[in-house]
Amino acid sequence: MSIKIEHVSHLYGEGEAFEKKALDDVTLEIPDGQFLGVIGHTGSGKSTLIQHLNGLLKATSGTIYYNNEDIYQENYDMKKLRSKVGLVFQYPEHQLFETDVFKDVCFGPKNLGLDRKETELRAYKALKMVGLPDEYFYQSPFDLSGGQKRRVAIAGVLAMEPDVLILDEPTAGLDPKGRDEILELIKGLQETGMTIILVSHSMEDVANYVDRIIVMNKGSVMLDGVPKDVFAHYKELEEVGLEAPAVTYIMQQLKQNGFAVSTDATTIEEAKEEILRALHRAD
Repeated sequence: MSIKIEHVSHLYGEGEAFEKKALDDVTLEIPDGQFLGVIGHTGSGKSTLIQHLNGLLKATSGTIYYNNEDIYQENYDMKKLRSKVGLVFQYPEHQLFETDVFKDVCFGPKNLGLDRKETELRAYKALKMVGLPDEYFYQSPFDLSGGQKRRVAIAGVLAMEPDVLILDEPTAGLDPKGRDEILELIKGLQETGMTIILVSHSMEDVANYVDRIIVMNKGSVMLDGVPKDVFAHYKELEEVGLEAPAVTYIMQQLKQNGFAVSTDATTIEEAKEEILRALHRAD
């Protein structure tokens, strides 16, 4: 059930004095099961883009297809689309509102018209998937830590049983342990066949987890490829206010200092293996 975006543009304040083009003729295809990273500086269009994928925003022009159906066609079932293309916002408190965690996670499936038994089964399963201990189920979601709130927000979307999960800065504000736990959770979901779209400012997170990166700039797709190919353009990324992972700069420096290393490593593990290979060759 791939997502196809064809020539999509979006104007904020169309026809007004402060009209702004947030997306400019974007064409993309996101295949089933892919782990896609979307990066770009503030105002690049990445958040606007992802809000089009489940119909929260409507394109000013262009078309979006989900499962080969035009989501803008007359009588298209947007409610069904939003159950299959789930979006977790950057700030989990924007999605939490019930008196306790379990009720909050039940909201989505209940809104689909499922009976109480199926609703509660889905909520329980989703909370278990995100690793939230049972003792938190009947606490107020607003009494939880940042990482726990993030898990509950993700569970609320998972209870809808989506095929696509979109996450906008899911590790923002978390400590390193919490960040790694959330990213491992997301990776595990992708390994079950779910399509994951991750918006992030962390180049290290993107390099470590995603299969493909889209770089947004001024509402357009600037770069699109596997991590090593995208980060090879680190100078162009710097020109638009982004950086490559620290590993990229280390490998470039080693190369400049005369070490016979490949510079396409994007993770610490890849860099370690390449440095060991270079040392072995030198022997």
